[in-house]
Amino acid sequence: MAGSRSPRLSRESVMRAALQLLGEVGIDGLSTRRLAERLGVQSPTLYWHFRNKGELLAAMAEAIMRERHRQPLPAPGQSWQAWFIANAHSFRQALLEYRDGARLHAGTRPRGEVFGDVEAKLGVLVDAGFAPAQAIELLLAVSRFVVGWVLEEQAAPAAAPVTGEAPDAARYPLAAQGWAALAEESADQVFDRQLRLFVAGAEAMAGQSRGAG
Repeated sequence: MAGSRSPRLSRESVMRAALQLLGEVGIDGLSTRRLAERLGVQSPTLYWHFRNKGELLAAMAEAIMRERHRQPLPAPGQSWQAWFIANAHSFRQALLEYRDGARLHAGTRPRGEVFGDVEAKLGVLVDAGFAPAQAIELLLAVSRFVVGWVLEEQAAPAAAPVTGEAPDAARYPLAAQGWAALAEESADQVFDRQLRLFVAGAEAMAGQSRGAG
């Protein structure tokens, strides 16, 4: 059995080919059969490197985060709030760089060395006054917000990535007014403002954690 492993392939080369194929056919078209054809091997050969498709998808998602998502700790003098917002922007951009990037990432969980990045981020928030459980909740909440936001962006028409079709102003005047205001801004601007809602709520939560109650 060992002799059947293709000398041309490695775990890395399989994963890189899968990322390239993702860009061409999307996640729905990404199959082990198609990937094997791209690599010039039989499908069972891939299982020398990845036990199943789920493991391959998880490795692809980790590669995108490792290479496209910058995860620096706050610069000297930078507030946790500014770092938190910048980090979320970077996460969003990393997902947007790949076709179906958000769908690929959705459902993944930290594992292995990824916990080192998580621990460093938790340390920043704990130093800012959050309890460890609160810090985890905040990271989880913003992560799911970003993934959900990008899922919508990658599924929406390019012409209206945030608001879509405007409501009838005569029947829905409040909605129409809000839609019109959002339509004047870019998706980046709306995303940034909504991130700041997280920060505002988190600041109140951190204050409570330091209180007597």
